Amino acid sequence: MSVTVRVPAKVNVQLAVGGARPDGFHDLANVFLAVGLYDEVTATPADRLRVTCSGPDAHQVPLDRSNLAARAALALAERHGVTPGVHLHIAKDIPVAGGMAGGSADAAGALVACDALWGTGASRAELLDICAELGSDVPFGLVGGAALGVGRGEQLTPLDVGGTFHWVFALADGGLSTPAVYREFDRQWEGLDVPAPQASPALIEALRAGDPRALAGVLGNDLEPAALALFPALEQTLAAGTDGGALAALVSGSGPTTAFLAEDAASAESVAEALLKSDTCRAVRVAPAPAPGATVIAPAV
Repeated sequence: MSVTVRVPAKVNVQLAVGGARPDGFHDLANVFLAVGLYDEVTATPADRLRVTCSGPDAHQVPLDRSNLAARAALALAERHGVTPGVHLHIAKDIPVAGGMAGGSADAAGALVACDALWGTGASRAELLDICAELGSDVPFGLVGGAALGVGRGEQLTPLDVGGTFHWVFALADGGLSTPAVYREFDRQWEGLDVPAPQASPALIEALRAGDPRALAGVLGNDLEPAALALFPALEQTLAAGTDGGALAALVSGSGPTTAFLAEDAASAESVAEALLKSDTCRAVRVAPAPAPGATVIAPAV
């Protein structure tokens, strides 16, 4: 018996960041868009909780109980009085530590897989509640599509998307710590009034209309200056993508992956080729959006 769940990566088409809160988090207006790069999480009965991982950069994924997928299984088991005997295997295709919420997606996938495997019958609301406890990006891994996240990003409102958007992602040779990027953001805004984060009506309308040119004009990431300060080489990658024909470019989340919006599928391939030739990144991925959230693709038998 096993259950396999497929979960998508995300790109933040808008990430508006407020000032630091007393609890250390920041209020956000975070417009998520799920993209067609996926991890697969397979849950199989075992005598104890165990995590394994395969795929690109799998060696960077923690395999102990600090792994978000493991924490998700433990949280569900505790709520339902289940012994958390499960082997979670993560087949990675989402870039690791790349600002695309791969670990958060894996947590959402593990929740759905363990719920199906154990027959806990958790409601969607309960699963979303557990997701929010695990991390700000985890609920979106469950929901997919497009959504506005407020609070620290975990309170989601689904958004309509009227077409397919074509993205290119450049993977950096190196990593960035999300807490370090937020610390740099706070340093850059020290002594200044940080505007309250608000979602852009024009951006939400561009998504609804399925208009890549309109979306390109309103993409935004308030963490980008901080990410570039810590990883200046990303500026060369952003320039290479726009020079290569991308409609717009931005750092994905806290980075260091950079994201490029293309006019169509053919343009995305051209941008990807230009990025590879630029020698400003270690790898390039092309993916459409939106993509569905956590989906069971191989149920228990």
